[in-house]
Amino acid sequence: MVDAQEQLEKFKEFIELNYKKTLQQLVQKGERSLVVDFSDLSKFDHELSEQLLEDPENTIKAAEIAMNQFDFKEALSQDQKSLLKIRFKNLPQSQNIPIRDVRAKDIGKLIFFEGIVRQASDIRPQVVNAKFECPSCGATMNIIQVEKKFKEPSRCSCGRKGFFRLVRKDLVDAQRLVVEEAAEDLEGGAQPKRLGVFLKEDLVEPKMEKKTTPGTKIRAIGIINEVERPLPSGGIKTIFDLVMNANFIEPIHEDYSDVEITHENEEKIKTLAKDPKVYEKLTRSIAPSIMGHDKIKESLLLQLIGGVRKQKKDGTTVRGDIHVLLVGDPGAGKSALLTFIAKAAPKARYIAGKGASSAGLTASVVKDEFLKGWALEAGAMVLANKGICVLDELDKLKEEDTSALHEGMAQQTITIAKANIQATLNAQTAILAAANPKFGRFDHFKSVPEQIDMPPTLINRFDLIFPIRDVPNKDKDSKIAQHVLRQHKEPESANPEVSVELLRKYIAYVKQRIKPELSEEAIEAIQDFYVTLRNMEVSGNGGAKPIPITPRQLEALIRLAEASARIRLSKTITPADAKRAIELLRYCMNQVGTDPETHQFDIDFMHTGISSAKRSKISTILQIIDHFEKKGQKTIPEEEVLNDAESRGIDRRQAEEIITKLKRDGELFEPKPGHVQKV
Repeated sequence: MVDAQEQLEKFKEFIELNYKKTLQQLVQKGERSLVVDFSDLSKFDHELSEQLLEDPENTIKAAEIAMNQFDFKEALSQDQKSLLKIRFKNLPQSQNIPIRDVRAKDIGKLIFFEGIVRQASDIRPQVVNAKFECPSCGATMNIIQVEKKFKEPSRCSCGRKGFFRLVRKDLVDAQRLVVEEAAEDLEGGAQPKRLGVFLKEDLVEPKMEKKTTPGTKIRAIGIINEVERPLPSGGIKTIFDLVMNANFIEPIHEDYSDVEITHENEEKIKTLAKDPKVYEKLTRSIAPSIMGHDKIKESLLLQLIGGVRKQKKDGTTVRGDIHVLLVGDPGAGKSALLTFIAKAAPKARYIAGKGASSAGLTASVVKDEFLKGWALEAGAMVLANKGICVLDELDKLKEEDTSALHEGMAQQTITIAKANIQATLNAQTAILAAANPKFGRFDHFKSVPEQIDMPPTLINRFDLIFPIRDVPNKDKDSKIAQHVLRQHKEPESANPEVSVELLRKYIAYVKQRIKPELSEEAIEAIQDFYVTLRNMEVSGNGGAKPIPITPRQLEALIRLAEASARIRLSKTITPADAKRAIELLRYCMNQVGTDPETHQFDIDFMHTGISSAKRSKISTILQIIDHFEKKGQKTIPEEEVLNDAESRGIDRRQAEEIITKLKRDGELFEPKPGHVQKV
């Protein structure tokens, strides 16, 4: 073991050689801590680096004393000098101990682990040192506060016991995090373990606090300590709690704004953007293990890139995130597409069906052990803020849980009013969802709402809805079989043209720097499409005119066009971008927004399952019943209603279906067999 004086000298020499200039720059900027790379210390003195890992508390103190002995050009008061702290990063892999593996032997050692911040308490001042004065002799005593309970001196050198006057107490900011193991680090069936992490001083500065918000994945480096558990009777339990006193915290999973892009990355990104086939290359790089689904992959690429979020002068915002829903046959590769996106996006959450509740999706209120009050615990949509939230098996969610998604998808906020907490959390999240039809396979002649148990208000919040149909086709089936078999034989064969790492950097670069604006030509192209589609000629029986497209889809077109321009790193949205957006929306509407009866676009059929033609027929049948009631006939024979409907051009079978639906919805009831009456 190296003694304290030798440690001081060695640290002084180490800082002089490696970090003198950095230290001067820190002082000039007014920063309070020096971050030291452990590998530098290990190269300088292996023995000293080993001692840091085994006895971190005393070794770090020696390093801080050595650091504060330097004479800086700037005039620093002693108080400012004492604030300078030393932080260590890049510990050897041997010190990486997962939360579940932390044991009693690790107490007092310097270790690190990775995990997700689940809770973060408020920042509160904590006493670290208190100065007392003896009223009898005037002597002063410094008592360092290391325990939970505030400690006072027991006696003075003059013999006096108790009742000393508190002269001064030194306070530092403190915060408690609850860090949980990340899902990808767990073995099958294991429940994630949690550990408390205490942060002090510069680790809770506003700049650092943003990096430790709930949902962030962090690497925590610090000393493991034991904490007493008090008994109600006043004693102490024989079982202790474990906590980490953090020395350094670094975020791992950044959102797009934090991803570091080197000059070399930037050159690669610009070269790729200039390639005339950039769209095809990037599209083929989305889930290369899944063959086909080109339009869906293109929409997922645009979703990853996203549109531009705009803040209006009246305080309202227009979301830039694109929501996509995939509905389709089992075994067609929906989940594989979803898991690829969850892994490719820098900040993503993957949730599946019955494993989610409204609290898990949005936010919940839990007891805060640190401050003995209530604390907010963020759910998946809040955790994926400025990222992407992937929802598999959306149809398996309960209705009360899906209602929690409405606000998050439209306003991109989550409002909580529980216990004594009223809060609005940001959820600037793009939603990618997949659902299976009720009866196993997708029926092209039925609407999306008829096939999945979801409210129409939620369905119409999705910008793009894609059906994935598994239709037998000899040539296509042969290619898919070859593709799957080749992958099983050679797992490395499905290499993407653009690596996931470069794709992630590409998306981050675009999100950070490219904010395109609509050109006059693009405005004209989108406007022409919108106006022409809204006012197209309707053939049919002269009923209610179908609404083919709404302003909500117009905004979706703008978002898709913005994303298309961003892929080329263009500051202007061209007519080609507008055309790409229009083609995607038209493809979706052809697939799920065409009324099978009139063969015309009808947004109501896509979102509610009731087309305007059907709504017109329902209205006609209700008018027939009203007509009979006006004649004074309360109980109306069903046969007469059907005959009247047939004379007005409504197919008899359809009229029967409508009457059955009205009975089911509670509009009509059957007072006696073969008769109907309004409720």
